[in-house]
Amino acid sequence: MVKLGKYRVVIMCFLLMFCATYSYAQNINIKDLNQPIPASNRVKVGVLPNGLKYYIQKNSKPEKRVELRLAVNAGSVLEDEDQQGLAHFVEHMCFNGTKNFKKNELVDYLQSVGVKFGADINAYTSFDETVYMLTLPTDKQDIVNKGFQILEDWAHNVSFDNEEIDKERGVVIEEWRLGRGAGQRLRDKTFPVIFKDSRYAQRLPIGKKEILESCKYETLKKFYQDWYRPDLMAVIVVGDLDLNEMEAKVKEHFAGIQPAASPKERKVYGVPDHKGTLVATATDKEATIAQIQLLFKREPEEIKTYGDARKQIIYELLGGMIGRRFSEITQKPNAPFNFAFGFYRDILRSKGAFTVFATLNDANIDKALRTLLTENKKVFEYGFNQAELENYKKEVLANYERAYNDRDKTESQNYTFEYVDSFLTGHAIPSIEWFYEFTSKTLPTITVDEINQTAKSLIKEDNFVVSITGPEKDTTKNLGEEPVRIALKEVAATKVEPYTYKEITQPLMVSLPTPGKVTKESKIDTLGATELVLSNGVKVILKPTDFKNDEIRMRSFSFGGSSLISDEDAPSASAAAGIIANSGVGNFSDTDLEKLLSGKNTYAFPYITPITEGINAGSTPKELETMLQLVNLYFTQPRKDESAFAAVIARSKTFSENYLSNPNNFYFNEVQKTISQNHPRAGVFKKDEVDKVSLDKALKIYKERFADASDFTFFFVGNFEINKIKPLLELYLGSLPSKNQPEKFQDLGIRPPVGIVEREFRKGKDPKSNVTISFTGDIQDEKDGYLIRSLAESLTIKLIEVLREEKGGVYGTSAREAISKYPYPNYSVNIRFSCAPENVKKLISAAYEEINKIQQNGPTPQDLGKVKEAQVRDLETNLKENNYWLNLLFTAYFEKKDTTEFTQENIRKRIDDLSIEKLKETAQKYLNMDNRIVVVMDPEK
Repeated sequence: MVKLGKYRVVIMCFLLMFCATYSYAQNINIKDLNQPIPASNRVKVGVLPNGLKYYIQKNSKPEKRVELRLAVNAGSVLEDEDQQGLAHFVEHMCFNGTKNFKKNELVDYLQSVGVKFGADINAYTSFDETVYMLTLPTDKQDIVNKGFQILEDWAHNVSFDNEEIDKERGVVIEEWRLGRGAGQRLRDKTFPVIFKDSRYAQRLPIGKKEILESCKYETLKKFYQDWYRPDLMAVIVVGDLDLNEMEAKVKEHFAGIQPAASPKERKVYGVPDHKGTLVATATDKEATIAQIQLLFKREPEEIKTYGDARKQIIYELLGGMIGRRFSEITQKPNAPFNFAFGFYRDILRSKGAFTVFATLNDANIDKALRTLLTENKKVFEYGFNQAELENYKKEVLANYERAYNDRDKTESQNYTFEYVDSFLTGHAIPSIEWFYEFTSKTLPTITVDEINQTAKSLIKEDNFVVSITGPEKDTTKNLGEEPVRIALKEVAATKVEPYTYKEITQPLMVSLPTPGKVTKESKIDTLGATELVLSNGVKVILKPTDFKNDEIRMRSFSFGGSSLISDEDAPSASAAAGIIANSGVGNFSDTDLEKLLSGKNTYAFPYITPITEGINAGSTPKELETMLQLVNLYFTQPRKDESAFAAVIARSKTFSENYLSNPNNFYFNEVQKTISQNHPRAGVFKKDEVDKVSLDKALKIYKERFADASDFTFFFVGNFEINKIKPLLELYLGSLPSKNQPEKFQDLGIRPPVGIVEREFRKGKDPKSNVTISFTGDIQDEKDGYLIRSLAESLTIKLIEVLREEKGGVYGTSAREAISKYPYPNYSVNIRFSCAPENVKKLISAAYEEINKIQQNGPTPQDLGKVKEAQVRDLETNLKENNYWLNLLFTAYFEKKDTTEFTQENIRKRIDDLSIEKLKETAQKYLNMDNRIVVVMDPEK
């Protein structure tokens, strides 16, 4: 997998993933900013005699799992002229034969123990590094042993069999092909300016097709021999294992690797400074939206001392506050951009940048650029104000507080991200306790003057790059450097007024509603949940958990949705929830609401689907009441906001204007047309739909959908006590309006075609074809849903094995199922892949052949074992996730199923009972070759 760069907002990563957990008394003296940040005592860091570094931490979230990483401090920037793309090619070869795992045995073995390719085993190659990732169960010692052996083999025992290299060429080229398109072409034009005179502009990780096709075996092996060596490697082990055991394993497998006899210098390539401003502009016929980036480049930031940590907090405050100013602008009619934010980041190992990024309508490029420049000028000349700063400080502290409260429930994967980053950049790795206390003490000492001086130090004319990209059309035909230079000059000469900050002091709810009562309470012992019925008919399902200390999640639904709305008003119905969500509630605009909720880690979003409506929400135990107030207000006081409506419509028009210019968007829209027989209510994209949306109709429809709460069901999962939550539920949900008129959705008659439907058309200039093979129809037995899902999983294994590994014809492929009970019991199994146009027929035939094999013989015993083991392993981790239980409870009530079906015992029994014969019968029943849809998009001639 290619990764172009680790673009990250440093401070949030620093907090949420970069901080190891360790409890000890803190006595931080924040006045001495030169002192080094103390490393967490929980993580053990060591260096072997051969130079290999290791990071080890015991962590039991999730239980019985370990995260393994091999980080190599070498990427595409180190490639020789004839090696462009080979750093990434080497990454691929690590999965295609090592000393202890011949050819494809490595992936085959991991799948056999429940490890999913792509999800639990993966890798990426970037400019400066290559990182291998492996998630393993720890309940069997042999699996753990094999995992460490795999990491060791990647480090120095890759086989590079010539035949396997040639087979893998096709896969790497297909990944290259998959990345072709407008984004790649625009990047190719702008990167040489953004990274002017640097090696990075000439060493994109995906490389050059001609080199991938014809490089010599020895040239590929040379990159591995030069750069895969212990002094450029780190092993990261975090998981539910004994610390000493993990360290012993690292030494056993890696201490014996010999250091390089004559190591090549690992150069750090810089991005040269430049005087003044550089401008990069580019357009493309297949681009869908215009984008502006303002990059104020500077040296990368270290995070080693108290002063460094303080600076990161300042950057977060600065970026957050300017982002809020941009957000206010987007809520106004005729806003020049749809979305904009500012942040500091390291864009490369050797270069950082304060960046302003915006998306916009291509007709507004000049206005948007001037607005962004003007807002930057306001910050430079007048800075931020005290009230603005104090409000955003609440937001920052709340984020840190939530991470601190969940410090003993942090997933192992989060730690691995930052231990890898620490190895590559040298950043410190403190405990979350240290950083929370440091932040709590530091925030009050950060003054508005300090923020404003920092802003001035970031916004400079030198090392400044303006990058603008967009669709190639009449509105952008004059886009070029000269108009940008004119805008820069004119904005610089324009007098600007300081930003005016509006403080919000009133409470979310001025007066509380009249509460209802719990009229019925019953236990759902099978699922450890409780069902409440309130006096207004609202049903509430409660599942208290201790998986996260600071998390409560909520879902809700009732039947009806937009299916009850006329065809004429369908566009307004589809947009209604989004319009309300962007309009605020009660007396608060969306911008006011953002300020009011600053520091509360609380959200609520209404939705309307074709057959349901509801509100999804989340919060912390401390802010549960605020969340419920939001939910109540979205029912009772949706807000009409002409400005917000105009902004939503403008954004929608920007999205729709060029949406179908992108061949992939065009393709999937054509697939949807074909599968739905172009039904007008099937969600097929129509450019003119946005013009049919009426604010009054949308508001009316929204109010109708939420006018009767009596047939709503709410689900709560997380850290709460039932007795303490009941009074809040009675107050905010029990008071919701009730008509006791339960509704049903309407079946709009959307159906797939019957028989064989084959479509082929041309779109796009790049040499690639998209293929969808879809099997659709009625579910004959409700229990078949699980069998169809398992069938799709087993078919995916075979498609990857044959289409990717054997034939080298695709980079990725899968068979994905979709099962729905409503509006009628139906299913689809969709096989999708992208490939070279000349390989379409061959690969479709190969897919058919694998389907035929399963229909004739069922999956192989090995593949069945892989499917079952992966399902068992998923269940182990899912049972400790709030979102899993929220979705499980929702499904049980939404589909009106017996809750005993969802017990751990019954799910395990269903997995145990899965057999070759059952999947063979399922394939015969549901993969009917006489009832299939095939849609192929080839490139234009």
